[in-house]
Amino acid sequence: MRIALFVTCLGDVLFPEVGKATVTVLERLGHEVVFPQQQTCCGQMHTNTGYQHDALGLVAHHVDVFERAVAQGCEAIVAPSGSCVGSVRHQHAAVARREGDEALALRAEAVAARTFELSELLVDVLGVTDVGATYPHRVTYHPTCHSLRLLRVGDRPRRLLHAVRGIDLVELPAADTCCGFGGTFAVKNADTSTAMLADKMSSVLATRAEVVTAGDASCLMHIGGGLARLRTGVRPVHLAEILASTAGDTA
Repeated sequence: MRIALFVTCLGDVLFPEVGKATVTVLERLGHEVVFPQQQTCCGQMHTNTGYQHDALGLVAHHVDVFERAVAQGCEAIVAPSGSCVGSVRHQHAAVARREGDEALALRAEAVAARTFELSELLVDVLGVTDVGATYPHRVTYHPTCHSLRLLRVGDRPRRLLHAVRGIDLVELPAADTCCGFGGTFAVKNADTSTAMLADKMSSVLATRAEVVTAGDASCLMHIGGGLARLRTGVRPVHLAEILASTAGDTA
């Protein structure tokens, strides 16, 4: 299968290894991954903070870029981010309609129908749970809000993690509670965000895990920052990076 990588702006700028790991996993499974270089921000942060009109141009650009990828033979679009896939699926067409552009809304729906979060693509589209990974560490999984509530990825990430060789996967207490990031929520409501983060860190530390993983780099940035400030030694590692790991690179 030919697959287009939607790397997300946060991933591109701050966490490029997550995008590379996504490519590694898919190529290991025998698929071709292409990277449309014209891609930019999908407009999620504009939409979420009330700048609907400003998001419209970003939505239109995203649709243009990935329509071309589909026209060039890509059967699916993948992003290692439940948050950004949630925006593509649940916001793009709505933004276009709110601005009176029905034609763009219909095009956005067509692109959204081909867009998948990584665990969805692997399990639902490619029919795979064992991706050939090895990761001999004690790991706990945080289901991020957008993946859990918007995309309803359910147990797909856990099924992928359970198939990783050598992993000691431990359940996270109160796993479905928010970590407190929420994009600009963490900036505008810093005290509340910090309190939510403290609860999440307590849950992570209770597992005695070496690694906390999730499907969104943004949430891992928030949780990992808190854990680092406390010098806990617990590392944030994206799901894609664990799935890309093999016996030769399991540090």
